[in-house]
Amino acid sequence: MEKEEAMENPVGIEFIRNDPSRLESMTVEELRKLTRRVGIPSKGRKKDLVSALMTYSTKKENDTDKTSIPVSESLSSAFKMSQPDISSAKRKAKASTTSEDDAENSVAVSEVPQQTKKRSTKLELAESTRVKGGAKSVVTKQESSIETKEVLDTKRSRVIKRASSKIQGNALVVDQVDPSVNSSEPWTVFAHKKPQKGWVAYNPKTMRPPPLSSDKKSMKVLSWNVNGLRALLKLESFSALQLAQREDFDVLCLQETKIQEKDVEEIRKSLFEGYDNSFWTCSVSKLGYSGTAIISRIKPISVKYGLGMPDHDSEGRLVTVEFDKYYLINGYVPNSGEGLRRLAYRVNEWDTTLSNYLKDLEKSKPVILTGDLNCAHEEIDIYNPAGNRRSAGFTDEERKSFGDNFLARGLVDTFRKQNPNVVGYTYWGYRHGGRKTNRGWRLDYFLVSESIADNVHDSFILPDIMGSDHCPIGLVLKL
Repeated sequence: MEKEEAMENPVGIEFIRNDPSRLESMTVEELRKLTRRVGIPSKGRKKDLVSALMTYSTKKENDTDKTSIPVSESLSSAFKMSQPDISSAKRKAKASTTSEDDAENSVAVSEVPQQTKKRSTKLELAESTRVKGGAKSVVTKQESSIETKEVLDTKRSRVIKRASSKIQGNALVVDQVDPSVNSSEPWTVFAHKKPQKGWVAYNPKTMRPPPLSSDKKSMKVLSWNVNGLRALLKLESFSALQLAQREDFDVLCLQETKIQEKDVEEIRKSLFEGYDNSFWTCSVSKLGYSGTAIISRIKPISVKYGLGMPDHDSEGRLVTVEFDKYYLINGYVPNSGEGLRRLAYRVNEWDTTLSNYLKDLEKSKPVILTGDLNCAHEEIDIYNPAGNRRSAGFTDEERKSFGDNFLARGLVDTFRKQNPNVVGYTYWGYRHGGRKTNRGWRLDYFLVSESIADNVHDSFILPDIMGSDHCPIGLVLKL
């Protein structure tokens, strides 16, 4: 008891320097306890510990002009911290304010003058020691809960800040925005991992031109990869009739219907009235695979299935209808597949054959090519360009082929012409819930001959229509 009382008394620098015997009279255990409290090594023999404390006190005296807290008070506080509940609370507080998630708090704390911090610590400790029994633990819990709330508030604000936006160059990137902020219209959330200045998210409510007046003659065409027409028609949320009433289209082009020839008549009857002209092609090499269709309320002049080459026509990927002023080609371009096993076929055979076919048609009339062309042509057309360089649909080979065989040969990407800086996707993978976070690809197009490009009144995306991993796209062409 007498030794503990002696240790709690201030041990001044001058006292230690003028009377080293004070340290000499302390036991090794007491010396080690003291060295640990002041933060110097506590190993060695007694003379090593005494020497270390003398050196420490001398150094602190030289630093006195930098702080108003005497080393005697520092040493005394170190002894007083031997109370287990107080030291435990302080260790917890220190740990919470220096955690990795609260680095900003740590910086702020470190900027507080040393003098203020030490005085604050002394006052808190003194206040804690005045409280007796159970009340003491109550104060500790209250202090702890206040600190915890501050830490949680800081974490929450940092998470919101980190999740809401970040700046890369001059571009505002909000690809980490929680889509619950606008869960009803997730496509309006700008999502891109490599944005450029001026890029904005697509919003059909604000970016589409006003409808043409009723006295202007036009044709409206929709295109949609339905990813299985039978499954789509079974959805309670989908009504082909409602889609037709809402959009009032003249022609609907479907891809990836996945139906067989024996099912065509049954499905044709189950769609909607008023569209009496429908033309279907199905895969015969692999049943329940691929498949395209054109459904129209305008009777075409002629219809053609495929490219006229058996090697390309066994999967039901192309339907062409001829109208008075143009050809409409509905295509489902082969995917390069897992491991890019069909990449060579895609870029060296299919794309070139289709391109030549379109140029032959153009000799008599302009062409409109629509459908799932299975290529995100530019980085603006895909959420994560860097991570998909060797993914089917975004390889350098496919993108170059798309440019060389279609755009360089006189076809115009109507959506990009109308919206040069707009990030709008038409496909979102099911696997990672991409639709909810608007992390998608633009794989579906309306490409038109240059001669009618200026007749395009509107080229748009309908991201609110569900039922497939793709959404419909549309074109309004003035006639």
